[in-house]
Amino acid sequence: MTTQKNTGSDDRFENADLLEEFDGEYSADRTGEYDDAVETPEFLQPGTSPFPEPDRDPVGSDWELEKGVKYLVALDVDGTLVDHDGAMSDEVKEAALAAAAAGHHLVISTGRSRGATLPVCEQLGLESGFAVCSNGGVTLQLDPSLPDYHRVIDAVTFNPGAALDALKDALPTAKFALETADGHFFATERFQDRSFGIQAIGTDIHQLADLDAVRLVVYSSEETPEDFARAIDAAGLHGVAYSVGWTAWLDVAAAGVSKASALEQVRRYLHVDPAHTVAIGDGRNDVEMLDWAARGVAMGQAPDEVVAVAREVTTSVYEDGAARILRSLV
Repeated sequence: MTTQKNTGSDDRFENADLLEEFDGEYSADRTGEYDDAVETPEFLQPGTSPFPEPDRDPVGSDWELEKGVKYLVALDVDGTLVDHDGAMSDEVKEAALAAAAAGHHLVISTGRSRGATLPVCEQLGLESGFAVCSNGGVTLQLDPSLPDYHRVIDAVTFNPGAALDALKDALPTAKFALETADGHFFATERFQDRSFGIQAIGTDIHQLADLDAVRLVVYSSEETPEDFARAIDAAGLHGVAYSVGWTAWLDVAAAGVSKASALEQVRRYLHVDPAHTVAIGDGRNDVEMLDWAARGVAMGQAPDEVVAVAREVTTSVYEDGAARILRSLV
């Protein structure tokens, strides 16, 4: 697997210039000042839940465990492995550890950046293997022998200029953040989110348009989720892949990029039969992944369009639905 780009430029050199430009303004001795200015979206604050109340009973299928088979198991994080406060239950952790001990290939597959994905891998004791980050934009190989315990083996970038032009007109009060292939985040209005994994560097929308991105994030505190979704439709995004979240939140990636596209590369690398793939997720950014897997499982609180592509439905994140599926692999 190799790093892919949609343009001939190397974003690492561009990022270095921008980092140098902002180094003085956002130096280490101003960290506290920056933290005070960080805005936490309402749906990430303690006591608020982005998930609708679960109202589905589990729905099984005719899937059966094949003895001796090592499955590729793709696991979404937020709303699947962890709840809306970012907490992982002991039951989920123990079930994941048991599935890994049985020899299955557990692959974290998330919209989070690498900095916010690696702690989940560590929590599950996944020292080797692979992780898909940024909705498929970045794929990591985990290896304890490496200096940082991982390396990027694939990063698919795109130029966000056209998308930014369309979105800033459709959503004039929105905040924007951009993740680059080298792991940095740049954001307007000091937009910060725990899925970034690191502190974003403040910039403006014009400088964002000059960078290559693995992920562009759009968030609005002014629109309802319904109005936000209508604005996205009206923007008419072309040449990119995108998914709308639970709230007024949008992730944009290069055309053709999804969790499924990255997982397919991992599957081929591991020589796992397509029939031996399992995926568990709850969000709209999991649709392609659940459709890709031979056993696609939707969480109990997933919206209708996610459930529609799944082969099974487990219980909600509040009832350790992921653990229920992981236990079935042991």
